[in-house]
Amino acid sequence: MKHGWRIESIGAVANIVSGGTPKSRVAEYWNGGVPWITPKDMGKLRDERVRRTSRTLSEVGIANSSAKLVPANSVILSTRAPIGHLAINEIPMSFNQGCRGLIPSERLDSRYLFYFLRANVNLLNELGTGATFRELSKTALESVEIPIPPVPEQQRIVAILDEAFAGINAAIANTKRNLVNARELFESYLNDVFTQKGDGWSEKRLREICDRITDGTHQTPKYYDNGFIFLSSKNVKEGVIDWDNIRYIDEVQHVNMQRRLAPRINDILLRKNGAGYGKAAIVDKDVIFDVYVSLAVLRPLEFILPRYLLHFINSPFAMQQFNSRIKGTGVPNLHLEEIQAVIVAFPDDVKEQQRIIDGLDAFNTEFQLLEAVYQKKLGALAELKQSILQKAFSGELTREEVAA
Repeated sequence: MKHGWRIESIGAVANIVSGGTPKSRVAEYWNGGVPWITPKDMGKLRDERVRRTSRTLSEVGIANSSAKLVPANSVILSTRAPIGHLAINEIPMSFNQGCRGLIPSERLDSRYLFYFLRANVNLLNELGTGATFRELSKTALESVEIPIPPVPEQQRIVAILDEAFAGINAAIANTKRNLVNARELFESYLNDVFTQKGDGWSEKRLREICDRITDGTHQTPKYYDNGFIFLSSKNVKEGVIDWDNIRYIDEVQHVNMQRRLAPRINDILLRKNGAGYGKAAIVDKDVIFDVYVSLAVLRPLEFILPRYLLHFINSPFAMQQFNSRIKGTGVPNLHLEEIQAVIVAFPDDVKEQQRIIDGLDAFNTEFQLLEAVYQKKLGALAELKQSILQKAFSGELTREEVAA
């Protein structure tokens, strides 16, 4: 520890305030002039500073609940669902019981505290307790030890971190933009392929080019530690089946399910519902398995190559059709009749289908390699942030080290 630095508990250098929620049925408690933030709101923040919130309280609501008001430049920390979202409030603010406010004493710079908590999110999570969801108690948070240099040194560290993180964040934003551009290029290529019209091409609905389109069992199965493989929508990524994170059912359930549907190699598995609806993967293993109702199984006829159909379903042209068939505002769900009605454009010649498959596979391989490079760079930048933070709170941080 550097000369002049001390180790203190957070509770000794900051006042920690717990949050609360007024009764929702009392209208006069709400829509006043006091910003009120929740962990969910904090997860959506694009900046570490916050001024506006989606909901507000009245002074009466504050007075008649456990909600508290913290002054500007406090640090607000989500302490459950999840532990670790952070923000600095630019104006006086309140929050619900999923957060705690840390009001720094005159010995502690608020942004120094913010960066310290960011550097120790893993520790904060380890200190959380609870079976259903982990929560960081006020007592546990107060007991966390923080190195306290003189305030001018804290401000020097913050200035270096601000400068370093501005550069890193710019690099992250640029990398994410490149990743989006690469994905858009691939999707544009897909769209160009599947919106072709002309001689030698046909358009038919999925029900006209598939031997069958059906979904898995509508009964929630009983799971076992081993047995017969059982897949759900969680096992279908874009173009790939996750065979590693599977569940198992017993023989009795398996036999009953196989009477109705026996998926096989080269079938297409299509996600029917949830956030990833409309995405598909091909059965690439000759194994026996069963599926849940969240998956539709498509078995193309002999004049449609399975991988051609797979690429088509994962194209923007197909997704536009799926999106147009989703109704309501709840969990997205594609019904079988809506899937069956999707229009597919395809060349009549299977050799031309194969040529398209080869081109798309090659393009996809290049895209995945590029995506891996960008993801690796994002990981390296995140590690760099953490490395700089660790040096900052051990007294090793200098501008020269950051520049290097």
